[in-house]
Amino acid sequence: MKANVPRRGIVGTTLAITAMAGATLLSGSATAGQDFAGPKPTILLVHGAFTDASSWSGVITNLQHAGYPVVAPPNPLRDLTTDAAYIAGITRNIKGPVIMVGHSYGGAVITNAAREAPNVKGLVYVAAFAPDNGESTGDINKRYPDTPIRTSIVPQLYPDGTVDLYIDPAKFRDVFAQDVPADRAAVMAAVQRPLNAPAGDRPSGEPAWKKLPSWFLTATEDHAINPAAEADMAKRAHAVQTVKIRGGHALPVSHPNDVARLIRTAACQTRQQ
Repeated sequence: MKANVPRRGIVGTTLAITAMAGATLLSGSATAGQDFAGPKPTILLVHGAFTDASSWSGVITNLQHAGYPVVAPPNPLRDLTTDAAYIAGITRNIKGPVIMVGHSYGGAVITNAAREAPNVKGLVYVAAFAPDNGESTGDINKRYPDTPIRTSIVPQLYPDGTVDLYIDPAKFRDVFAQDVPADRAAVMAAVQRPLNAPAGDRPSGEPAWKKLPSWFLTATEDHAINPAAEADMAKRAHAVQTVKIRGGHALPVSHPNDVARLIRTAACQTRQQ
């Protein structure tokens, strides 16, 4: 049985903060949340589709300067079940408590991976999917008006029948990283890692957010995941804290300090229980 931090206890101690954070709009960088002395949990960062672990570079720098051990493995982006199993395996090999952080499709991965890793103490969703049991990321998208990314996907068919999905490089900045400098967005488009087409239709298992406390960072100008979907998923998960950022989908790149701030807040609040 997992020795998880009760969601109810954390929610009870941060109710006022949560209420204020739900209405907060941030722009630019933010100062880090209050940290604590002594050993800190490992922060495990899971990137989403159409990017790679380098998207966390600014977040990693912030966290490491604050004394947090960080692991940012490559997300295979092949299938939700196998991606989650891979990340869970990495997590179980980490000694001590872990805070899992997922961006975009990476949110669906941590939703499932944390269920199989008893050392996970909290979940942080960054412009991310947080599916419920039996729900796919595709199911979530279908419930909301289309975002610009829908018409920007380019499929690549391989001889073995595999279909990988890319974002059209000419449209990448507008649909994925509109608040990232143009030269950086061009590099991101060139090195983007594809999502295997069926991954978006794979139903989630029982979500870890039903047992673990969660924190959400939502992007009000997101062109990849409908911002209303992000807000609704945070509400459904009974997030301890939801912070809105006036920014596009690539928050780890465009707002790394704000992302790190919420992660550090989650680490502090899980430790207090």
